[in-house]
Amino acid sequence: MKALIDMTKCSGHARCFDIDSDLFQIDDSGYALREEFDVPSDREAAARDGAAACPERAITLR
Repeated sequence: MKALIDMTKCSGHARCFDIDSDLFQIDDSGYALREEFDVPSDREAAARDGAAACPERAITLR
């Protein structure tokens, strides 16, 4: 699974980070640091939860 973050939609709520702080890396203001990354198979549930928690729907999983 790959996570894609639309950096233009990320508003710094950091809700994804609250779900999994290692998977969803953010800067000091709460904005995503990585536009895309591979999700380890044992963290797929956390990735889905993090994507669902994003109020801007900036996270897409493929």
